[in-house]
Amino acid sequence: MNAGTARPPDDPRTRLRTRCATWLRRTAAVAATAAAALGGLTLPAQAAPPPGGLGPCLPGRCPMTYPPLGNGPFVGRDDNVNIFTGGDFRVRGGAVGAEGRVVSLGDFDVNKSSGDGLYSVGVIGFGSRVPPSDGADFLTADGDVTVAPGQRLDAERGVVRHAGDVNGLVIGGDAAAQDAARPYAALRDRLTAASRCYARSADGRARPATGTARNTGTETVFTGDGTSRLQVFHVGFDLVGRDGGRQAVRFTGIPAGATVLVNLEGGSRVVNTSSGSATDDNPFNRLREHLLWNVPDARRVDFLGTGQFQGSVLVGDPTSEATVTLPGMNGRFFTSGSLTHTSATGGRGGQEFHAYPFTGDLPDCVPPPRTTGEVTVVERDAQDGRPLQGARFQLWRESNGAPGLQTSGDRPDTRSGDECVSDTHGVCRTTVEPGAYYWQELQPPPGYRLPDRTEFGPLVLTAANAAQGVSLTVGSTPAPESYGTIHLVTKDARSGRPLPGARFELWRETNGRPGLQVAGAAPDRRADPGCVTDRAGRCAFRRLPPGAYHLRETGVPDGYLPPPDRVFGPYAVTVANARSGITVTLKNTPRGPGRRA
Repeated sequence: MNAGTARPPDDPRTRLRTRCATWLRRTAAVAATAAAALGGLTLPAQAAPPPGGLGPCLPGRCPMTYPPLGNGPFVGRDDNVNIFTGGDFRVRGGAVGAEGRVVSLGDFDVNKSSGDGLYSVGVIGFGSRVPPSDGADFLTADGDVTVAPGQRLDAERGVVRHAGDVNGLVIGGDAAAQDAARPYAALRDRLTAASRCYARSADGRARPATGTARNTGTETVFTGDGTSRLQVFHVGFDLVGRDGGRQAVRFTGIPAGATVLVNLEGGSRVVNTSSGSATDDNPFNRLREHLLWNVPDARRVDFLGTGQFQGSVLVGDPTSEATVTLPGMNGRFFTSGSLTHTSATGGRGGQEFHAYPFTGDLPDCVPPPRTTGEVTVVERDAQDGRPLQGARFQLWRESNGAPGLQTSGDRPDTRSGDECVSDTHGVCRTTVEPGAYYWQELQPPPGYRLPDRTEFGPLVLTAANAAQGVSLTVGSTPAPESYGTIHLVTKDARSGRPLPGARFELWRETNGRPGLQVAGAAPDRRADPGCVTDRAGRCAFRRLPPGAYHLRETGVPDGYLPPPDRVFGPYAVTVANARSGITVTLKNTPRGPGRRA
């Protein structure tokens, strides 16, 4: 048959061409998506991959099928990121290499204590044999690249791109660039958000599980539901054997081609396993490219044992420390925190990361069109309702699924924004996305004390109430040392002698309007029904909380004229004058000329 002659549809070469064309269209779409994401552009809508275009193979020349571990010829080229650290990447012990592209937003530091002193990136002798393209960036570091004396960092076929200094022997191309990591700068926060999303929905509740995980001591068995295309497991324990030793990992009830999402939850997690092998006849290996181990909250996570661990890893906490001493990690490794690649104390070296993609379909964490609203707290005097300025609050978002607010421990709720200080209207407000929120009072207004309960909520902001927002009011009681006194002295306006028998009421300014209002829809509040001056012309109003006060003369001594305006003030009781008090001197005028008191 001539080259230009059409072949029948069922011809094997026609079928092969069709499959190749389909594969090329898919890989081209993946490449465009990843390239756009790594350049900081908005991703097109697609079926829930990891964020930033991470996960699948990025041509290069992606193989149609990834082979098992070996040391044969290269079977393809993958220019996507295989290892990402939001913090530092440290090489210790006898670790020997990381296949695939490595990106670190911190320092990259090689300081081995055993082996031949060599650490390779990009290409290693034994792996999937799908390295990055020759001449591509094998290592990108936003900090320094440091290699201990007598040791070597080998990126011979590629480039080491760095924003900081290079110290020590580096084999391969060298590219200093202050903006080396700029295309990846947003990935740390995106990975943190995605990790939390994979574990919990927007309201903080655990994502519904489709299966169970059980540690028998000798193995952890993951039992799926046999049908769901996304198999979700929540694990609140370490994958270790008795006394912390090695154990097996086994999955059952997983449909062919399903994505497996294992959420390793808690403040720290350890995986110590003998499972996984260099040959792909192992059932654990067959899950590799659709298996994600998600660690949303742990600040420390250790991967230990003797197996060739299978599946990709995502560590969400940017303050976390991950340590890997397993002989092989087979899949992507993305952490918002730092990573130490090393060997077990007293054990053999040779630890490697192997480049295998993640091609599963995860929960859709692309946010819907953003809805926001105001969450407000109003600080008021508990007695008269006056707004109080100067209270300090912190807003928290419910995120751990436990009732009430947790601000510490292994799984605290999430701090939302910076601290807020109540304004002249007593108001703190923050604009946030829908969710359940708590206000925590950190410091009372001047002159007031913290209430016994300092956590208030939850306030539930939803799409339905976002336009008007949600609010609560906190009432504060003055601190004992901030109560003050108004000392009243009355005198004869002509002679200056003390004047007994004058009666006064005390009113507290509470309605926010100038002057004293004693009647109407919103009068001020009477704080004391009255006192009468004694023979020394004195009386006092004591234990007054901070605020503004009016004196109202309701009775004058016999033979004296009532004042034109019976109201005096306002007088401010403050923390500053609480100890000394305020002295107010008022005068009454006799009725007739020359009349004496």
